[in-house]
Amino acid sequence: MAGAKSFSCFAVIAAALLLVLLNVAVLSHGGKTSTFIRKVERTEDMPLHSDVFLAPSGYNAPQQVHITLGDHVGRAMIVSWVTMDEPGKSIVYYWREECPHKKEVAKGNHVTYRFFNYSSGFIHHCTLRDLEFNKMYYYEIGIGHTRRQFWFVTPPEMHPDAPYTFGLIGDLGQTFDSNKTLAHYESNPQKGQAVLFVGDLSYADDHPNHDNVRWDTWGRFVERSTAYQPWIWATGNHELDYAPELGETEPFKPFRHRYHAPYQASGSTEPFWYSVKIASAHIIVLASYSAYGKYTPQYEWLEAELTKVDRSKTPWLIVLVHSPWYNSYNYHYMEGESMRVMFEPWFVKYKVDVVFAGHVHAYERSERISNIEYNIINGRCGPSKDLSAPVYITIGDGGNIEGLATNMTNPQPEYSAYREASFGHAIFEIKNRTHAHYSWHRNEDDYATIADSMWFFNRYWHPADDSTTK
Repeated sequence: MAGAKSFSCFAVIAAALLLVLLNVAVLSHGGKTSTFIRKVERTEDMPLHSDVFLAPSGYNAPQQVHITLGDHVGRAMIVSWVTMDEPGKSIVYYWREECPHKKEVAKGNHVTYRFFNYSSGFIHHCTLRDLEFNKMYYYEIGIGHTRRQFWFVTPPEMHPDAPYTFGLIGDLGQTFDSNKTLAHYESNPQKGQAVLFVGDLSYADDHPNHDNVRWDTWGRFVERSTAYQPWIWATGNHELDYAPELGETEPFKPFRHRYHAPYQASGSTEPFWYSVKIASAHIIVLASYSAYGKYTPQYEWLEAELTKVDRSKTPWLIVLVHSPWYNSYNYHYMEGESMRVMFEPWFVKYKVDVVFAGHVHAYERSERISNIEYNIINGRCGPSKDLSAPVYITIGDGGNIEGLATNMTNPQPEYSAYREASFGHAIFEIKNRTHAHYSWHRNEDDYATIADSMWFFNRYWHPADDSTTK
């Protein structure tokens, strides 16, 4: 009898333990909503007299310097800058680090534009061509005592195992939080070699009459990074600057004049969607706010571009877009849905590794999921695990004037691996053809602290399950 009681007690305890274990398994299934509570502060743009906006001294000194790739493979660089007083010369002197006395000269051109009651300075664009891979170059712009000197390093030659490190920033703006984000990125010991920027630059349109002076201040603010490493630009809704009430009906006018991209090198007809190849990555930039329906130029370009991706040479297929396709915040909910419906089957077919988006002012990372089964007959609709699908990362947390998105949908969807309402930046570090390490860094932490991370397994060379919430 005593033995029976002991067995009965053991059975009860075992059943209880089993129930606990089952509950733990249930609770651990799915993603994580961070418990980090960021102190809510007033979000406002830094005043115009802030030191980060100071123009360089001297008459007509070049300012707002920024660079981006000037061709499809990294052997050219577009150098852009503004002179405020007069055109000056659209000339760049440049030389390799080891050949300081062998200077090359590149000639460009300048443009101006008007927006409502604003007149721009003289915006210069000059392309440096036939650069050598993986070399440091110095370049000089300006005249006489206002000459300014900068440098950059070209990407390595394309190779499936070429390592390369990208920084990820989105929705930056020019607030005090924006300054923290940029400083945090610059101080990250995992040094980014180029920035993938997912749209929404200056937020000038959040000021009366789309105050384009805020395009100038933003250009001076980010120059400390954009003059030294290429930023790959995607456009967001704040680049539209469509304001018929002000008589401004040309979309993207300030952006188009100020920020160039090598779109023609990839066969694109507009600078808002294009591709570049860097080291072992093929990067496709899409435009959420340009037409993308069937038979449109963007649709037809993407359809053709995906067939050109050679994973034996550039294994990592990365897509930039502004409006996220998967989003569990109650902000901009389903705004990217129509683009997802158009293009998601292609992303699964061609095994895109990762899609970076902005727009939602917070951070979120998904698991590999797709929602491509639905049609009007079968009625099946819902994201499901798909190892041929990309990971979707929303990184619209640069620090802009509109503040954080803090209202999340509950419960957290199973496909959402990690989400947090904080400002920050990310690093995507390609190791070789099979592995890349991704990390997200919130502004409040020490520079080396990682708040969220995962190891990416390449979908072409190593399509193993890299889920973090198995």
